[in-house]
Amino acid sequence: MAHVEHVLAVVAVRDIEASRAWYSRLFGRGPDNNPMPSLVEWQVTDGGWVQVTEDARRAGHGMLNLAVSDIEEGVRELREMGLETGDLVDVNKGVRLCPITDPDDNRIHLIGDFREKY
Repeated sequence: MAHVEHVLAVVAVRDIEASRAWYSRLFGRGPDNNPMPSLVEWQVTDGGWVQVTEDARRAGHGMLNLAVSDIEEGVRELREMGLETGDLVDVNKGVRLCPITDPDDNRIHLIGDFREKY
């Protein structure tokens, strides 16, 4: 297989315009790309993208994990932007999670203290 250069996580939503606004708040900026009317994209790392696509049949069944450098700061920022988050939870080996859901009930977790090897 050829070398993988980018990883694209896809989240299905019912209403692309409402979701564009919500995910713009989540990421603190508008999308980086809008390749078609039913798809918007945010580049969240050098090779990592989040694609939000309008697909009513699949909407609400997604899971997206976002490992952040400072989970307490990330949660505070989301709350200041008016996004509801769950409680910070200690899960395993020092890792902490904070759940949040988008308007379609896709589950998103902020992950703190993520490591590539445990």
